[in-house]
Amino acid sequence: QVQLVESGGGLVQPGGSLRLSCAVSGSSLDHYSIGWFRQAPGKKREGVSCIHSSSGTTYYADSVKGRFTISRDNAKNTVYLQMNSLKPEDTAVYYCAASDLEARLIATLNLLYFGPWGQGTQVTVSS
Repeated sequence: QVQLVESGGGLVQPGGSLRLSCAVSGSSLDHYSIGWFRQAPGKKREGVSCIHSSSGTTYYADSVKGRFTISRDNAKNTVYLQMNSLKPEDTAVYYCAASDLEARLIATLNLLYFGPWGQGTQVTVSS
């Protein structure tokens, strides 16, 4: 069973940066695509970015393009989300999730195509 654990969240000022980590156990990143999602208070969970298992192709939501970068270290079985130029509207609990579905599905960043999930890490952007 694949398990995911997020870390790296915290409090950062607007314009600052954070790097989130998603440590994966139970399987290698060659077999599972990993997505990052977020849920702000009172809002639905939304897709942020994902990286495909075999091709390494990356996908981003329009709201984070040019500011966030997803990457992975196969040796450490860990996926990262580098977040730059953070805005108050980026405040949310960030989750990572795994998927073994094809690229055309995970590229949509639809929550239905991902699971299992990690427990989440809080990111707060505030001055």
